[in-house]
Parts: sequence; C-alpha cells; structure tokens
Amino acid sequence: MTCLPSLTDKKLGLVIDLDTCVGCQACVTACKGWNDQGYGAPLSDQEAYGEAPNGVFLNRVHSYEAQPLDAPAQIVNFPRSCLHCDDAPCVTVCPTGASYKRVEDGIVLVNEDACIGCGLCAWACPYGAREMDADAGVMKKCTLCVDRIYNENLQPIDREPACVRTCPTGARHFGDLGDPNSKVSQLVTARGGYNLMPDLGTKPTNKYLPPRLKDRQSARPDQASLLAPLLDIEAKGFAGWLDRILGKIS
Repeated sequence: MTCLPSLTDKKLGLVIDLDTCVGCQACVTACKGWNDQGYGAPLSDQEAYGEAPNGVFLNRVHSYEAQPLDAPAQIVNFPRSCLHCDDAPCVTVCPTGASYKRVEDGIVLVNEDACIGCGLCAWACPYGAREMDADAGVMKKCTLCVDRIYNENLQPIDREPACVRTCPTGARHFGDLGDPNSKVSQLVTARGGYNLMPDLGTKPTNKYLPPRLKDRQSARPDQASLLAPLLDIEAKGFAGWLDRILGKIS
C-alpha cells in the first residue's frame, strides 16, 4: 500500500513574481481601500494634500534600477508587506501579546485592543512591515485580508487578498505554502522562489520569484538574479547594493 505524504501545517501567504510586477501601485491602492472599509480602524492619513503628507500603508511597492553583469540596466519593482514569518520577531518582542501568529493558518495579526503603540515590533521587524497609525496610536500591518478570505458572503473568486484580486499582471499569488501540492508551492518550486534574507532566521512564509534577465544572449549562463543580494545569493559585482536597498526601505 502506498502512503501519501503528510502535509505540513497550513501556512497562508503570498508568492510575488518580481519578473511580472510592473510597479503600477494597483495593489497598494486596493489594500488601502479594502482595509479602510473592512478590518480594524481606518488607515489614517495626515496632511494628505499638504507639504508633508504621511499615511499608513500595509503594502508598498519600491522601484530600483539594477545593473546585472554583462546586461543592460533594468527597473525592478519590489512589493513589500508583512511576510507572516514562522519565527516572527515582532511576536516575540511584543510586551502585551498584541502581536500574535494564528495557529490555524499562520497569519500574523495585531490585536489593536491590546496594542499600546510602543513600537517594539516595528523595531524588531527586519522587513519594515510595521506602520504606526498616528491617529489610532496602534501598529498596523498586512492581515492577508483575513476578513475577506474567509467571508462566505463573497463570491469564491473574491475570497483572496485585495492586492492579489486587483493585480492586473497576475504578479501576486495567494495560497497555502504549507501544502507542497498547492499551486503556490508548485510555482515556488518551478521558478526557484526565495525567502527574503534567509540568514535572519525568521522563516518568512511569503516567497519571491526572481526576475528573469531581459537580454539572455549577452548574459553569462551562470548570471544570477538581479535581486541576488536581496535574496542572499552569491553574486560578484553587487557589493554594497543590499545595504543601499535596506537603507531606503527602513
């Protein structure tokens, strides 16, 4: 009798294709809109039309010019939000237990009633995924649209995070990364998906798919990804680029 392999615990998360993302900001707008209408308190803005606008965004997209070896420079669009880490430092440092990781699906959330706005979670998160809501006085972060993905009042096609549902190029994928047979897990395997900065030991659930080189004829066969330093891959000629990237993000 053949025994089927047992699946690991459920880990809902995102797979983001850096080769397909065009930096259109549709995911940012959809995230802001949905969370203003649904989960928790609205995401506040300060001086939205003033000289120094500021606001809370649970998802941001950064754009960088990357120069690979022996190939033309390219623009790489890098979406950034909570990675729902298995070993989440934000949960460990929270003095009130407001930050927690759900047992049933691995989503990292904030209990806003218990949050005191001390900012320790933002200090501990190496990915810059926490944002203080100046009006509410509490920390906000990506929830994977937990109020949406389980909402049976929505059509099945809409039971996914707003950013995924909105992405016009299909660069964002949602599913169970704890199931090796899921579509997202198979996509990670097929495309060589990576953890962001794995040396930190946070074990992020979300994965990134590396961008493909646009000029394969001029690139060496062993050419690394354009985001090699960010994805912790050995790549000559990228020295110092990671430090500059992280300086801009944080």
